[in-house]
Amino acid sequence: MASSTIPISKSQLLRRHETQAPKSITSKAGFLQSESVFFKGKGYVSGGGVGRGGLLKMPFKSAVVSATTAEKPKKRYPGEAKGFVEEMRFVAMKLHTRDQAREGEKEPEGPPVKKWEPSIDGYLKFLVDSKIVYDTLEGIVRKAAYPFYAEFQNTGLERSESLAKDLEWFKARGHDIPEPSAPGLSYANYLQELSQKDPQAFLCHFYNIYFAHTAGGRMIGRKVAEKILEKKELEFYKWEGDLSQLLQNVRDKLNKVAESWSREEKDHCLEETEKSFKYSGDILRLILS
Repeated sequence: MASSTIPISKSQLLRRHETQAPKSITSKAGFLQSESVFFKGKGYVSGGGVGRGGLLKMPFKSAVVSATTAEKPKKRYPGEAKGFVEEMRFVAMKLHTRDQAREGEKEPEGPPVKKWEPSIDGYLKFLVDSKIVYDTLEGIVRKAAYPFYAEFQNTGLERSESLAKDLEWFKARGHDIPEPSAPGLSYANYLQELSQKDPQAFLCHFYNIYFAHTAGGRMIGRKVAEKILEKKELEFYKWEGDLSQLLQNVRDKLNKVAESWSREEKDHCLEETEKSFKYSGDILRLILS
């Protein structure tokens, strides 16, 4: 059978070319030559200009970048918009149990506080070990191995003097005051070493120790006082002035210091949170010993 030939008009050729996707080839000079989908005269026309032979020439690298990449949005960390202290708070709350905090995700390792059976002896161990930790913290910021430590002197959150008064109160009532034990000594030594070489990690502990005591620490103090101290409120749980304002002042200072940190330094600080909880938890459990 003889093959048939269907004539194609120039207008049909033009329509066919207009409906085809643009083609791209790379010249030997390293340029992207892109065909336009529109004719004008003998060459192809584009906003970028006409190349020899009707081909558009443009730098290959810039063409690829503009065509295939877009600026990625900056990753936002939980709490970041409110300042770095909110990031620290967010991480800390995740390490609570659901009984302790609404955001808590950690499984409980023992009975809830309301079911505790504390003793005077155990509570004194807790107070003594807490004091050595606060003594260490206050000494570190006073000596200020890093200049910004001095920002955290005389914040109004200091607890060492208050604990000394409480221990004297117990002593006056005939109780023997124990020597610091392993949990408190270990934490104090760790804080001392950390403060000399790792200021971001140290401030993680500083934040968690002081802020946790004003929240969960006060609740524990009330529960223990109800069971063994006839509801007496110790000096450890009292602050001079408006506590909420004292906390806000320290938040502002922490946020200011962290403004100069890189994202890596901030993440390193946050990663220290779990270790802070471990050391503090070891001291807290002395109440039940």
